Amino acid sequence: MPAYWIARSRIDDPVEYKKYTDLVPEIIASFGGKILARGGPFRIMEGPENFTRFVVIEFPSMERAVACFESKAYVEAASFRRAGAGIVENVIVEGLS
Repeated sequence: MPAYWIARSRIDDPVEYKKYTDLVPEIIASFGGKILARGGPFRIMEGPENFTRFVVIEFPSMERAVACFESKAYVEAASFRRAGAGIVENVIVEGLS
């Protein structure tokens, strides 16, 4: 079954955050991921407005999505945003068959 990596973020330092976003698409693709939405226009329909960037990525399976998130390449790329470039919430949810 497919799995979806859903992230919402607030960017505090665009220069440092871009170092992260420049690396991630290639890493995601190497795990079979397909970016469905990445930072485009959005409308919050309900809930707090703490985040300003939303990302949805489809992977062939939960295992591939988790492997990508836990990979050395992704962890190294994420270090740019984790060092204060922004706040991110990530969740991986399994899709329906």
